[in-house]
Amino acid sequence: MRTFFPAESSKEEHSSSLNPQSWLQVERGKLPKSSIESLIKVQQPPVLPFFKPVDYVEVLAQIHEELESCSSQEQSNLFLFQYQVFKGLGDVKLMQRSLREAWRRANSVHEKVVFGAWLKYEKQGEELIAGLLTGKRQNEYGPIDVQSHVSDIKVSSQEKVLMNGNNTSPYVVFTIGDEKIVCDRQKFSELSAPFHTMLNGVFCESVSEAIDLSENNISSSGMRAISYFSMTGSLLEQLSPKLLLEILVFANKYCCDILKDACDRRLASLVTSKEDAIELMEYALDENSTVLAASCLQILLRDLPHCLSDSRVVDLFLHPNKQQLAVMVGPGLYALFCFLSEVSMNVNSSSDTTVHFLERLADFAENDKEKLLAFHRLGCVRLLRKEYDEARRLFERAVKAGHIYSVAGLARLDSIQGEGHISYEKISSVISPVTRLGWMYQERSLYCDGDLRWKDLEKATELDPTLVYPYMYRAASLMWTENSQGALAEINRILGFKLSLECLELRFFIYLALEDYKAALRDVQAVLTLCPNYRMFEGRVAASQLRTLVLEHVEHLTTADCWAQLYDCWSAVDDIESLSVIYQMLESDAAKGVLYFRQSLLLLRLNCPEAAMRSLQLAWQHASSEHERLVYEGWILYDTGHYEEGLQKAEESICIKRSFEAFFLKAYALADSGLGSICSSTVISLLEDALRCPSDNLRKGQALNNLGSVFVDHGKLDQAADCYIKALKIHHTRAHQGLARVHFLKNDKAAAYKEMTELIEKAKSNASAYEKRSEYGDRDLTKADLEMVTRLDPLRVYPYRYRAAVLMDNHKEQEAIAELSRAIAFKADLHLLHLRAAFHEHKGDVLSALRDCRAALSVDPNHQEMLELHTRVNSHEP
Repeated sequence: MRTFFPAESSKEEHSSSLNPQSWLQVERGKLPKSSIESLIKVQQPPVLPFFKPVDYVEVLAQIHEELESCSSQEQSNLFLFQYQVFKGLGDVKLMQRSLREAWRRANSVHEKVVFGAWLKYEKQGEELIAGLLTGKRQNEYGPIDVQSHVSDIKVSSQEKVLMNGNNTSPYVVFTIGDEKIVCDRQKFSELSAPFHTMLNGVFCESVSEAIDLSENNISSSGMRAISYFSMTGSLLEQLSPKLLLEILVFANKYCCDILKDACDRRLASLVTSKEDAIELMEYALDENSTVLAASCLQILLRDLPHCLSDSRVVDLFLHPNKQQLAVMVGPGLYALFCFLSEVSMNVNSSSDTTVHFLERLADFAENDKEKLLAFHRLGCVRLLRKEYDEARRLFERAVKAGHIYSVAGLARLDSIQGEGHISYEKISSVISPVTRLGWMYQERSLYCDGDLRWKDLEKATELDPTLVYPYMYRAASLMWTENSQGALAEINRILGFKLSLECLELRFFIYLALEDYKAALRDVQAVLTLCPNYRMFEGRVAASQLRTLVLEHVEHLTTADCWAQLYDCWSAVDDIESLSVIYQMLESDAAKGVLYFRQSLLLLRLNCPEAAMRSLQLAWQHASSEHERLVYEGWILYDTGHYEEGLQKAEESICIKRSFEAFFLKAYALADSGLGSICSSTVISLLEDALRCPSDNLRKGQALNNLGSVFVDHGKLDQAADCYIKALKIHHTRAHQGLARVHFLKNDKAAAYKEMTELIEKAKSNASAYEKRSEYGDRDLTKADLEMVTRLDPLRVYPYRYRAAVLMDNHKEQEAIAELSRAIAFKADLHLLHLRAAFHEHKGDVLSALRDCRAALSVDPNHQEMLELHTRVNSHEP
């Protein structure tokens, strides 16, 4: 959803608009309305190529129930389906956890290879983390030793007895051209049943001392190697790949299973590159060599997406028939093409390769769950390619398989054909009092105008406040009617809780239209921080180019000015402005490691973990010393859950030099390593050591705040208050929250409320402040604060839980459940599901309670309270 020029207008009609410099030269207040409308226009939201069930809670519950009763062979595919549910919900962590479970439950080496490569792909950019870890944890999802996962082929002693013959000649000579190879007849006959019959049966070869094998495509060198194997049971060490392939073909022809298995494994051990994999995969498929095929597959899949640019690799996946593919990937055909199609869609959604992969995905779909995803995805791609008849057929098949969301694709097709009224009716037909989802109203709004459109978009936002398009449309519409303040307020609503690139881009253009170049610069620099290669106008103009043009109209700031501005922004909890300032500072000669590190902290606060990790790795790359590099390595490990390894890095850094960041990291890592509960005094000592080291007030304020929290946790309220007051003196605004907690624990609720009010007045991002202040007011004030929290950040779950609990206390069970359901509709949250399950249990609705328990355990299968509730409810199931 990016700003764009109307599709019906030609490039030439907008050639002046395509020149960003022309906008910057318009006199203030003189930008004509037509220019605003061409500059600020919102593209229709795409039909997403995801599985979006009408009731994801029901689907997750069904998956959990099936996992409890299905065979081990079915589990990996069920977790793959769970992955698709979480993908539709946009929860990356839950997606990766489902893939890990699929990997752990893979029932063949091929599935292990597919899911392992998929996890690697999902974790792109984390290669540094693997390098920092050692042992088992490093290689948990790394390349596997394919051979160790496939059992050796062995011939039993009974089979050998059956192969024994009575031929008096102990030797046989095989002639190949002019060469003669003498072999032990009995040992050679044990290679396979055909050779046993040939050498000991009724054929003339059984009484011949010389047998000519010149016409069997085996060289004398190959036959000598086979003879050696028949005697020793192992292959010669120095056999070339060419000779091994020759022996493999021979072994397959004569059913020499043990020899074939040995060649298969030896060749598999030689596959180390893409070129090896491409060359050997064809032999593996032709000769039914599963170990070699799996090794080649692993090399290719772990090179995604890069290897898809090689047509030979694509052909290897597309040209084999089903039987050959079964050699390549065993029972994992659907999983393989699910993975390949997803990677290909990320590279180029409309490419022929993507279409072909999705066609194969549809071919190998075995049930409605798998079919609906394949048909819907392929329908989305056909729609993108303007292959409308085929797209319609696919969307209809997806709907028939049970995917209601595919109706959105059918509605788009009707609209394209000028039948907007049919589109409206089609979407209306899936809306009912029981089935009302945000995307339905958003989609229907595309096919009506005026008040009806605004009404549908408001309903879409009410049902799913995470949908971006309604905010963007309303903001653009308000700009067209010259209500710039209303437009900014609308786009700021969503940017207050969801840092969307599309919304930042739109706000950039709003400020550009208003000729507020300083604000426009802030937004484009925030965009470039999140996505350095981002392009605007449907990818036509690089964001960096627009930044360069805007920069000419903004006063240049010195490094000192930037530090002062950063300090002010940080104190005001203005994270987007802080990102922008740091982006600008990185162009100077300032210490880049420190700046990238600060950038990563901000991005974590803004819930952008991938961008935060990228910045942290850049900090590591730009570290100015060994002890600084170790600190960044420690934070990388800490942020990925490796607390003990992060602690070790902090200690290594301190051994080189005592620094603020090293002590601060050690305190953090120790507190979360599982040792914090018995080492609180050590954590306090470490934070005090950090404060004695040189640092700036931004970080010292945070250290003081953290130290205060540790003191509070251990009842040392006066010492905590002292820390918070010191933090406030150096403008660490968040310390108001800690000080409020101290007042509350000292039974001064009014002082706590006042303290939080000061934070709300100072901070720009204050949804959390309202939520915290709600704990210190009376019921009416609490209710007002929590309503404000939901308006500012509808993703925060505590207000829904509080309101639901109050309703339950007042015996309004249905209203309480409805309050929780309102949030559950767009946020898969364990605590919301847990509470709703408890409410259903209280009402005696066992089936609904069991459904919520199962869905919650799909979100967190190890949550102890949830497990206990599930056991209790399950015991009451009729």
